[in-house]
Amino acid sequence: MTEPMISLVELRKSFGAVEALRGVSVEVPAGGTVGLLGPNGAGKSTLIRILLGLLKPSSGAAHVLGIDSASNPLDIRSRVGYMPEDDCHIPGLSAVGYVAYAAELSGLPPADAIRRAHEVLDYVGMDEERYRQVETYSSGMRQRIKLAQAIVHDPEVLLLDEPTDGMDPTGRDDMLELIHDIASLGDVSVLVSSHLLHDVEQVCRHIVVLGMGTVRLAGDLATLRLAGENCFEVRLKGDPSAFLKGLARIGGEAHPVEGELLRVSLPAGAGAKRIVQLAHEGHVQVRHLRPALNTLEDVFMQAMREEGSGSTGTERGAGNAHP
Repeated sequence: MTEPMISLVELRKSFGAVEALRGVSVEVPAGGTVGLLGPNGAGKSTLIRILLGLLKPSSGAAHVLGIDSASNPLDIRSRVGYMPEDDCHIPGLSAVGYVAYAAELSGLPPADAIRRAHEVLDYVGMDEERYRQVETYSSGMRQRIKLAQAIVHDPEVLLLDEPTDGMDPTGRDDMLELIHDIASLGDVSVLVSSHLLHDVEQVCRHIVVLGMGTVRLAGDLATLRLAGENCFEVRLKGDPSAFLKGLARIGGEAHPVEGELLRVSLPAGAGAKRIVQLAHEGHVQVRHLRPALNTLEDVFMQAMREEGSGSTGTERGAGNAHP
């Protein structure tokens, strides 16, 4: 796919005096999995509805696979699968009937819709339960059915809103594995909107963080997790006392992470060679040395701190989510 999955240009949406989106500009690459993060009220749900063409922006533009969501909403919805956060089942229908109905709405003939419904129900792990009425299902089973109806028409883009909500740990792991499998095929671009940072970290290569209607952070997750050019994970063999004294002497710091692993911060201009030199001077061996990584929680909290400091949504990478 040559077109970006999503392209937003100065996107704004107001509800009366409340501005839900305030000039959002970001480009999200196709062919991967992107996490959409942000606290309640950040604008995530409003953005998803605009992408689906269910809401029109107050100004600016939103494109999905190069299609304008305001002027061609039906074209977008024919190529996009949507798994909403809220339950969307039809009372009285079995899972087979419900998913087949979704397939028919996408243009499949009834016989093909039934066949396709069984295929996707097999894929999401629904066995004989598929013949029961959907309203009798557990929360985890309803999540699987929502995923099945979202993929029944082989969409090019999949929008997943809180896909693991209400699932037990085993069910959550299964759902994340399904999402990873769908994205790994390379034909489907996936957007995961979730408040569960661990889930996003498990399956997403890119992230977009919204806060107060603006983009606080966007980019390749592996790059964003780098703690900085002067911060390293270090494991030493031997008594580290002399090493730590030498580190403090040059203005560096070390904090334990787990076991013998240290997180070492060096002053500006110093690099990994300085750590090796200090270890040699302190008569200890360096057994492990690599650039330190932040967790997604660290990255997210930093973006939220920037929000609290009055930033305007033009922080690191806010204009482009490409690696």
